[in-house]
Amino acid sequence: MAERLILVGRVAGAFGVKGELRISSYTEDPMALVRYRVLLREDGAKALTLTGGRPVKGGVIVRADEVPTREAAEALRGLRLHVSRDALPPPEDEDEFYLADLIGLLAETAEGEVLGRVKSIHDFGAGDLLEIQPPEGPSWWLPFTREAVPEVRIAEGKVIAVRPEETE
Repeated sequence: MAERLILVGRVAGAFGVKGELRISSYTEDPMALVRYRVLLREDGAKALTLTGGRPVKGGVIVRADEVPTREAAEALRGLRLHVSRDALPPPEDEDEFYLADLIGLLAETAEGEVLGRVKSIHDFGAGDLLEIQPPEGPSWWLPFTREAVPEVRIAEGKVIAVRPEETE
């Protein structure tokens, strides 16, 4: 199986005149990006090796080995930055999980009827949505709420889901 990558930030542009980068962080603690040190491109190739940083509103200002000038920093604007799922610390509680851990899990009803697999997770502004890919046909969206997904069983490799038409 390919290495699972987690999106942790995006290069917002250059900062100053000495090649520093402003990175918008998608992590709870923006300085976690500096602690990961090596950030990857979407294809898993090394993007940046961070040598230091400081927090700013919404992210961090960093120095990276690969970025010697302001022009080089500006050229990276928009670059999406990832880390390997294995680089993240394990959840502290057995009932905790990362949203990324839901991808690939079986979605089934409480009665055991297979609805599909979790294909992706998105938040378009109104809360997290699970994209469910059924065995046949197009994928569909399920709100990641207690009503629609009453149970997450990571160890069993599945989520218990309620079909959208059953929630009304």
